[in-house]
Amino acid sequence: MIALTSPHPDDAADDAAKGAIRQSNEALILTAAEQVFAGAGFSGATMAAIAEACGLPKANLHYYFGSKQALYRAVLARTLSDWLVPAHGITPEADPRAAIEAYIRAKMALSALRPHASRVFANELLHGAPVLGELLATELRDMVREKAAVIDGWIAAGRMAPVDSTHLFFTLWAATQTYADFDVQVSAVLGRPGLAPAEHARATEHVVQLVLRGCGLL
Repeated sequence: MIALTSPHPDDAADDAAKGAIRQSNEALILTAAEQVFAGAGFSGATMAAIAEACGLPKANLHYYFGSKQALYRAVLARTLSDWLVPAHGITPEADPRAAIEAYIRAKMALSALRPHASRVFANELLHGAPVLGELLATELRDMVREKAAVIDGWIAAGRMAPVDSTHLFFTLWAATQTYADFDVQVSAVLGRPGLAPAEHARATEHVVQLVLRGCGLL
């Protein structure tokens, strides 16, 4: 008879520690890759430059992601995944004003905290979305259809003003991501060297009030 044994506690702790190190290193690499891809584009970016930006040996990048192409795909996939999360609050039972305001604030916060990710994403779209095309036509489209149906339900119930629920998302993306993608333009017009937290807070309040008013939620 074969005796069944449980993993040794030390082995489990060791596996957990290794998993935490892997997650930390992958996040470090992805953040550095966002910056390098945003500045140099896919063609101009190198694994050596990304390794230097994150302070890890280039061999680590190949170990975790395999190639520059795979790392680029991972950057785009993480960005899209992070952008989909704020939409989770748009549900039939939610308060329309609170849900839409929370979505705007979350997207504006991502533009402030992760501007390089937004620029990489925008550059991918400007080049015809050769990597993201399938995800845009499946995961993103499914999300928009689901959440647009929720908004249509709110409108039918008289809980907000009639708007084109699908195009509302295009408007929200344009209004929030412009502060990352075109921050140079915004800063030049404002006469600032860059968008300070106070300016970004001002922009956030503007977008929130404008959209809520347009949706009849003020």
